[in-house]
Amino acid sequence: MIQKMKKRVLVIDGQGGMLGRQMVEATRRLLPEAEITAVGTNSIATSAMLKAGADRGATGENSVIVCASDADIIVGPVGIVIADSLLGEITAAMAAAVGRSSAHKILIPVNKCNNIIIGVNDKSTSDLIREAIEKIKEISQE
Repeated sequence: MIQKMKKRVLVIDGQGGMLGRQMVEATRRLLPEAEITAVGTNSIATSAMLKAGADRGATGENSVIVCASDADIIVGPVGIVIADSLLGEITAAMAAAVGRSSAHKILIPVNKCNNIIIGVNDKSTSDLIREAIEKIKEISQE
């Protein structure tokens, strides 16, 4: 019998890490066997995601670059693919690493920092997290 490999989920967040914290908690409930890596653009974000149940965590540009190359699924606010977003916390190298990764990318449309996603209804963060989790569930069954 062929055993399915654990999905490697990378959660990237910045600022205070609240969106990332919610994503880690929800992903852990949905896929308890998943290997969840939390990478924060700062130590506060990383700490919040680790407290939420991430298996491991790291902070900063190089961590995003290294971890993005090894993930099956990357999840975070849409700003993780836009240089200088999250109030400048996302570098061009970070955005490029996420964009170039072969991982499935689940980008949560947070309309902040002058990045406005047209065609997306205004939804609460909870609703957006719920939709992201449904997409992770769908991808994890592939």
